[in-house]
Amino acid sequence: MAPRTRRALLSVTAFLATCAALGNVYSRQVSAQSASDESTLRDSLHAFTNVYSVVEQNYAEKMDSDRTDKAIYDGAIPGMLHVLDPHSNFYDPKAFAQMREDQHGRYYGVGMTIQPQQIDGQLRVVVLTPFEGTPSFKAGIRPGDVLVSVDGKPTDNLDSAAVAGMLKGPRGTHVVVVMNREGRDKPLSFDLVRDEIPRASVDLAFELKPGIGYMHVTNFMETTSKEVGDALDKFRAQGDLKGLVIDLRGNPGGLLNEAVNMSDKFLQKGQTVVSQHGRSFADQSYRASHGEQGTRYPIVVLVNRNTASAAEIVSGALQDHDRALIVGETTFGKGLVQTVFSVSQNTGLALTTFHYYTPSGRLIQRPYDHMSLYDYYYVRDAAKPSKDNANREVKLTDDGRTVYGGGGITPDEHIDPIKANHFQDELLQHYAFFNFSKHYLADKTVAKDFVVDDAVLAQFKDFMKTKKIDYTDADVATNIDWVKESIKAELFTSQFGQLEGLKVRAEWDPQINKSLTYMSEAQALEEHQKINPNAKPVNTASR
Repeated sequence: MAPRTRRALLSVTAFLATCAALGNVYSRQVSAQSASDESTLRDSLHAFTNVYSVVEQNYAEKMDSDRTDKAIYDGAIPGMLHVLDPHSNFYDPKAFAQMREDQHGRYYGVGMTIQPQQIDGQLRVVVLTPFEGTPSFKAGIRPGDVLVSVDGKPTDNLDSAAVAGMLKGPRGTHVVVVMNREGRDKPLSFDLVRDEIPRASVDLAFELKPGIGYMHVTNFMETTSKEVGDALDKFRAQGDLKGLVIDLRGNPGGLLNEAVNMSDKFLQKGQTVVSQHGRSFADQSYRASHGEQGTRYPIVVLVNRNTASAAEIVSGALQDHDRALIVGETTFGKGLVQTVFSVSQNTGLALTTFHYYTPSGRLIQRPYDHMSLYDYYYVRDAAKPSKDNANREVKLTDDGRTVYGGGGITPDEHIDPIKANHFQDELLQHYAFFNFSKHYLADKTVAKDFVVDDAVLAQFKDFMKTKKIDYTDADVATNIDWVKESIKAELFTSQFGQLEGLKVRAEWDPQINKSLTYMSEAQALEEHQKINPNAKPVNTASR
């Protein structure tokens, strides 16, 4: 057997052996693997080696190391896991390292997002935004700067991952980047010192109106609950907090314990946040260990079809305990919990080990049998949820309100999603606002009281003509609020930083503004809790 074949089979053997052993090593009662189990494993490995041997000897193209790794890491192992469920996953060394970095919420580099774009017929790496407080931001790098070289190495025709790898490095080390900037005749050179770059999961927290706080939580990593706590402290320091909007739209989830810790800040001490039940591990129930501190206030949680996993745990806990009004769209419906195991050669296995249940006993996992991964993730009914569906799981909140399981968290109040039209898609595909901000700020600045007036709109229209972007005056008039908001957001991002740009978008966002109209309903929910704080659900959590 060729060395390459031997290495590949060793990887798969280690992987399969790990999977076979998990049920025994981590079960409630550890017992020796039965002879029939061992025989089945040997037969499975023998079948795989036979298939792989035929492939290696007879495939039309040579099975070099790259093709072998692709067949094993991208084919055989993921294929096996995806037969089980859509969320069990295998991570090769590169993906495993990236996952760990994402969970930690920090890395060492210069702190900017980059993206390849076609400029004058050539693929160039462009700065989308420098993160505030990072080396790139402090040095004066701007959105729209074109990255020419890193430490003297040209970046032409490189992808984002390759350039990002060049920018990352040990803390305290230097990296020299050369940029082209619109309005400048000569390239700009920046000598940056790499530093720890935090990735905020609460990327925006500010008062939408006096006394009404807003926070956007992007995911759940090791720092999330602390960031939420810091945002709450900031709101309280600004005065009496009269209401809060928690935006979980697009939040894919993350660490379970951080979802529990975030929920703890809004529930009463001792209330259940989530429970999980599996085969090889003991059942677990997570409760609020501290409970919210200080005066209570109404909460509206904004969700959408891409709110998933840990974000659904928070939404479900606050809904079941009548602590918040959930508004938006029915969420993704991921009720499976993965445990990450280190397998071999710096690879990882995220294996589904539990189902989780909300405090009322709801299992919110969507059905996934007999469908492709594409259909599971992308082909879903976007219609408003039907509350009279007899096939749906029905539970009750602490206060006796009806809630539903069997496919995501159903909002208490539906808010239609924001749908882009053809004109909007065209402008975004051409980076119209992003590129206009570079052009506009090449010879001027904007102040915080900047308004997109008729003169600015006229300049934007002229810019679209020079970029050969088709439009009509009717297109602009029909989308005028969106156009003005988009222009201002990009200009503020370039002039003042990413946070100011995000704030402009949030203040305009129709779904956020609609969620504010439900604050009185959330207040009524809160008032009822004050009257009857010890209400118990009519049904008990069951499965």
